[in-house]
Amino acid sequence: MEITFLGTGTSGGVPLIGCQCEVCKSSDTRDKRLRTSVLIRVNKLALTIDCGPDFRQQMLREDVRHIDAILMTHQHKDHTGGLDDIRSFNFINKKAVDIYCDEATEAGIREQYSYVFKDTEYPYMPRVNFIRVENKPFTIDDLEVQPIEVMHATMPVKGYRFGHFTYITDAKTITEEERNKIRGTKILVINALRQDAHYSHFNIDEALQLAEEVKPQTTYLIHMSHQFGLHAEMEKKLPAGVIPAYDGLKFSL
Repeated sequence: MEITFLGTGTSGGVPLIGCQCEVCKSSDTRDKRLRTSVLIRVNKLALTIDCGPDFRQQMLREDVRHIDAILMTHQHKDHTGGLDDIRSFNFINKKAVDIYCDEATEAGIREQYSYVFKDTEYPYMPRVNFIRVENKPFTIDDLEVQPIEVMHATMPVKGYRFGHFTYITDAKTITEEERNKIRGTKILVINALRQDAHYSHFNIDEALQLAEEVKPQTTYLIHMSHQFGLHAEMEKKLPAGVIPAYDGLKFSL
C-alpha cells in the first residue's frame, strides 16, 4: 500500500486568503496546505479519500492518471468541491467513477451538483456511480475497508481503516465502539485543527489523547489550520511517533 497526502489543510487551506500571520506568510513549503485528501494505491487499484476543491491541482502535482474510486467522508464542500474535475478520469477510463459514501453524503452531493443528475444529453458532465457505505465492512476489489463513524459536532462522518492504516478526518467525538475499530492499527491519520479547542474538530491535545489511547506505531496529523503553528516548530514539540503530515508526503505500508 502506497499513501500520498494530497492535502493536509482545513476548509480554508493554508495560507488563508488575506491573512498575514507567520504561518500564512511562511516560506516553508510544508506550511502550504491544500484541502485535506489522500491517495491510496494498492497494486493496480487507485483511490482517494475525498475530493476537495484542490482536486485538479493535486492530481496534476502527483501525475495521477487514473482513479478507480473515491471514498467520501461527508458532504462538506472542502471534501466534495472537486467532483466536477473527475471528468478527465471519465474520459481516460471510459466509465463513471465509483463514489463510496453514506446516504446523507450522496444527498449532499446530489444537491451541490444538481446539474450532473438532470436528464440531459450533454456529454461533458462528470459521471459518477454511487455505492452506498454503511457502518460495516466492505471490499473494493480485494481491498477490505472498515468504516469508522465519528462525529463532526452533530454530523456523522466516515473514517476508513484499510488493514493497518486508519484515516479519520473532521472528528470531534468518537464512541468507545468506534475507537475499538481503530485499535491495533499501525498507522493512524487524524485531524488536529489547531492548538485551542474547537466545537467540531479535534485540537492537537485531543488528537494526541487518541493516539496515546490506541497506540499506533506512527500518527500523522492532518486537517490543520494556520492556527496549528509552523511545521518546523510543531515537528520539534510533538511526541515521538507523531508527525504533522504535509502536502506531497508519501510512505509505503
